[in-house]
Amino acid sequence: MRTEWHGYYLDGKTAARQRVGIHLMRTGLQITTESGATLWWPYAEIRQTQGFYAGEQVRLERGVELPEALLVPDVSFLSDLHEVAPELGARFHDPARRKMRVTLTLVAALALIALIGALYLWGIPALAAVVAARIPVAWEEGLGSSAVDLLAPQGKRCTDPSRIRRIEAIVGTLVAPLPNPAYRFRVIVLNDPAVNALAAPGGYIVVFRGLLDQTRMAEELAGVLAHELQHILLRHTTRALLQHASTGLLVAVLVGDAGGAMAYGLESARVLGTLQYSRRSEEEADTAGMRMLLEAGIDPAGMIGFYELLGKLGGDEPGLLKYLSTHPGTEDRIQKLRALAAPAPREAVRLLPDYDWRDIRKICA
Repeated sequence: MRTEWHGYYLDGKTAARQRVGIHLMRTGLQITTESGATLWWPYAEIRQTQGFYAGEQVRLERGVELPEALLVPDVSFLSDLHEVAPELGARFHDPARRKMRVTLTLVAALALIALIGALYLWGIPALAAVVAARIPVAWEEGLGSSAVDLLAPQGKRCTDPSRIRRIEAIVGTLVAPLPNPAYRFRVIVLNDPAVNALAAPGGYIVVFRGLLDQTRMAEELAGVLAHELQHILLRHTTRALLQHASTGLLVAVLVGDAGGAMAYGLESARVLGTLQYSRRSEEEADTAGMRMLLEAGIDPAGMIGFYELLGKLGGDEPGLLKYLSTHPGTEDRIQKLRALAAPAPREAVRLLPDYDWRDIRKICA
């Protein structure tokens, strides 16, 4: 520990600075000027105004209106000052704590990053699940309607009434066993060659023309619709939308701002277009969808056969086959569906027995 230091003194009256010797004492600083004069600065009258950061010289002041100043280039001066008078505590900066402060700052930054990561991985999904379960159906319908209007604009919808009625008849058969469903289910056919279908909040299902073109019988479309209906009934779509959209949508729903939530239609449409559910949600929709088919008396072989067909098409049309790209592995999925379909309790009824299903491909003509 050094008790003798060199620095510069300014008297507060002139700009001239004098080189001085500084002696660290128990209760104050003894300052000796080049002319031999001696000054006494009690610690109680000194305040530090500079020297808190790396590369900064130490500046101590004494007095109020025209304070005297003492400049010490070496910041180690402060460390020795604390050793001489440890009771000074927080009156003067302690450089020994600088490393600790940097370490604590780094630890705090890492902890913040970890907290944000945990919030993203677990916090937001958990919050989205809680919020989605409590959103009124009317809100879901508004959110789904605004998203579908942008995702499937009126000019790109296939609206042939007779063929739409047949699709609606399939939906009607599927939901008939449901006791008081909360939603009014609506199927929109989009004139798009992609092999795809998706569910939107509030009871909306968008079926792409490309998927309809690949179906060989009504039971195959029924399998797809049953799966998408379950995403709506189990609120997977609403929950995933809240989870993947910006926090603004989540906040709007949390504070009960229905109009604000509806304003996120464009963002919702974008998210729905690229949405991938969790593996658990897909398995739930498959299981509940198969149960829905069985309860409605629809042959489950249609659902299984269609997924088998899509699996075979996957290698030929990877660009258009979006339905498989947003769903889990086909082989594993088909095996599970077969196991679920095995105990079919009764003989299946034929959907639209008097209708040539190939006609459905003209729905966008």
